[in-house]
Amino acid sequence: MNVIGIGTDICDCNRIGEMIRKHGSIFLDRVYTAGEQSYCSRHKACDQHYAGRWAAKESILKALGTGWAKGIRWTDLEVFHLDGGKPQVRLHGAAEIVAEQLGIREMMISISHSSSTAIAFVIAVGGENDGSPNPMEPIL
Repeated sequence: MNVIGIGTDICDCNRIGEMIRKHGSIFLDRVYTAGEQSYCSRHKACDQHYAGRWAAKESILKALGTGWAKGIRWTDLEVFHLDGGKPQVRLHGAAEIVAEQLGIREMMISISHSSSTAIAFVIAVGGENDGSPNPMEPIL
C-alpha cells in the first residue's frame, strides 16, 4: 500500500445547521447526494451528521490535493456506510477521474462528532510501491 495523500477537517455543527435552515433543499442538493441526505435526515442529531459529511468532503479534497479545482463538485464526493457502520468514500465525476490519474485505489476515512463539532480524517492509498520515492517519506 502506498500513501498518496492525507486530509483532515473540522466543522462547526451549528454552522451547517444554520445553512440548512436558511437555504433548505438548495443547500442540501448542492452539497449532499440523495443517499447522504437520506442517511443524515433520519438521525435525531442530523446537523451533526451533515457536518461530519462536510468535514469528510473537505478532507477528501485535501487528500486528492486539488481543492475545488478540476471541475470537482460537492456531490462528486460521497460518504456512505457499510452494514456494520464503517464509513466509506465513493467518488463520482471529476473527483473519480482525478483519483484514477493519481493512482488512488481507496480512500480510508474516519468521522467523529460531538454536539458542536465534527471532524474527519482521510488517507488516500494506491497500489504497492513501484520503487519510486515515496512523496510522504522524509528525505534525509
